[in-house]
Amino acid sequence: MNKEFINNNTFASRHIGPRNDEIHLMLNKIDCISLDDLINKAVPENILFDHPLNLRPGMSEDFNKINLQLLSIKNNFKKTYIGLGYYGTVTPSVILRNILENPGWYTAYTPYQPEVSQGRLEMLMNFQQMIIDLTGMEIANASLLDESTAAAEAMMLAYKYTNKKKKTFCIQNECHPQTISVLKTRAKPLGIEILKSNKPNSDTFACFIQNPDTYGEINDIGKMIENNKKNNLLNIIAADLMSLVLMKSPGEFGADIVIGTSQRFGVPMGLGGPHAAFFATKEEFKRLMPGRIIGVSIDRNNKRAYRMALQTREQHIRREKATSNICTSQALLAIISAAYAMYHGPTRLFHIASKIHYHTKFLKEGIKTIGFECISENYFDTLLIKTPNKAKYWFDKSVSAGINFRLVNKDLFSISIDETTTLEDVDNLINFFNENKSTINLNKIEKILENIEIFNKKLKRTNKILSHPIFNIYHSETDMMRYLKRLENKDISLNRSMIPLGSCTMKLNAASEMLPITFTGFSDAHPFIESHQREGYNQLMKELVAMLKDITGFDAISLQPNAGAQGEFAGLLAIKHFHEYNNENQRNICIIPNSAHGTNPASAHMCGMDVKIVKCDNKGNIDINDLKLKIDESGNNLAALMITYPSTHGVFEETISQICEMIHKAGGQVYMDGANLNALVGIAKPGLFGPDVSHM
Repeated sequence: MNKEFINNNTFASRHIGPRNDEIHLMLNKIDCISLDDLINKAVPENILFDHPLNLRPGMSEDFNKINLQLLSIKNNFKKTYIGLGYYGTVTPSVILRNILENPGWYTAYTPYQPEVSQGRLEMLMNFQQMIIDLTGMEIANASLLDESTAAAEAMMLAYKYTNKKKKTFCIQNECHPQTISVLKTRAKPLGIEILKSNKPNSDTFACFIQNPDTYGEINDIGKMIENNKKNNLLNIIAADLMSLVLMKSPGEFGADIVIGTSQRFGVPMGLGGPHAAFFATKEEFKRLMPGRIIGVSIDRNNKRAYRMALQTREQHIRREKATSNICTSQALLAIISAAYAMYHGPTRLFHIASKIHYHTKFLKEGIKTIGFECISENYFDTLLIKTPNKAKYWFDKSVSAGINFRLVNKDLFSISIDETTTLEDVDNLINFFNENKSTINLNKIEKILENIEIFNKKLKRTNKILSHPIFNIYHSETDMMRYLKRLENKDISLNRSMIPLGSCTMKLNAASEMLPITFTGFSDAHPFIESHQREGYNQLMKELVAMLKDITGFDAISLQPNAGAQGEFAGLLAIKHFHEYNNENQRNICIIPNSAHGTNPASAHMCGMDVKIVKCDNKGNIDINDLKLKIDESGNNLAALMITYPSTHGVFEETISQICEMIHKAGGQVYMDGANLNALVGIAKPGLFGPDVSHM
């Protein structure tokens, strides 16, 4: 059978690069006779990998879709009540179809050019306004990577604002464990001590309060903030966005910074990400804020226009002096959450939040009638239940039934209710706990609930939310669809034209690659479900790790980082820990080419490293003589070299292996920024020609 006939309907033939006639035209233009000839001329001979990758034969698009559907079905769970910052949510169909599944939104380039980004910038402005309204703060950014990272960024803002004179960060109540873990990770390289106590010490520069706390209890943060302010401490509040629909905002109590996640505003859990975090604060801190801020300006025709504001804080300008290494954040997810708030508006959001709280109250009264002790007093959606020495029994029983609670310890477990929970679900939960088949009078419970206050009156919101017209217009599907289309038409994305920019964010987003993220087996999985309940995810990750190891030549792969910025930080920390393991704690200098992306020096600075800049020649290659000088200057303090390969100029440096060898001889490690890894796949393996760590 004709080979061309077999291959003319492959994924690559439809999605990857130019057509054959275009390839020949370009090859002629650069005096190459074939693609192999081009590779041999462009890529250093000593790094070429001339064996085929050890990968399974590729699947067709159709078969791959079926395969992913089968994997999603292997994620076997029914209902999740774990909480911990992740909740079931309903993505309105008009948002699912017109944003998440729409290439006009998901293929657009990061909005450095406001002239072709007005639609996305307007939606990010809406996101900021939503956060400002609900948190009661004066300014918000256009999203961060996740709640835990946002908490760490808030800690860093407070640390810088107080001129780094004090070294203790106090966690004042029960916070999510993943947030505490990230705070410790970010604090250690900078010598910041994490203190878990309701009483900050004399070395404390800021306090962190989760409200509601990780077990669902709503704290009287007013008193805590007031006491902290008496000691000139900054107050950071981790807030639940849905609870703020009913609760007084942290801003009303005098909070300095408010962070959290917008996940439960229409973005599925997806085993933990991605989701857009939020970061809101006071005007006085705006020049220390991380991430992007969208502002309003007037163009030359005197028309209102959106743009990225205060960019001199950011890594692409300030480099190692930037407020953060964050680059693009989670724009698409922030846009979805903003659209969720716009589509529902303040009234429907109030109904959603009230329904969640009503179902939580119903559950509490129901399990009390059958003898369970619920120790939650002021709560929104989470109940902490005490069953001496039987918590593990109930947890195991729930897991067997495909239901997931949060096991706290041998005596305690918690249950969190969300938007997807129905009254039938609550009845099923009560019956699940009713082992003795006690008689339950549901009508009596309903009457009891009529007389129960929502929660402490002084914690209840009294002012209006989302009063801006943008949140009070587009409440029908047609109106919302038309609004989103108008915004989409203001932007350049791949459904309109090519985007002539080289960037680590410019990756293929084929429809068949995007489709599986909406499969419920993938989208509805809570990150803390039991391992056997996510066998589809386990298999997917295991296969991905194996493929990435073969493609890169590295010995191990982590899928943990949520973005390139986090990958850089994680990789540099691995290098830092490597030196510490070898009793070389003094190694703290990171050499970085002056052509590097701004995240590189910003990430090195976050790790507590000092940055030395090495020159590049007019072709974008590292100046070997200047590199020798920088290595000699660094001496035994050299920790690492960060290098992008191929470089940000698109160049395969001939001396890459020599450069890596020079660093290794001086006792350093080589970090490769893998933003341009696509240019190496099947051609060269970074793990074999010198780099020690990379993100991709």
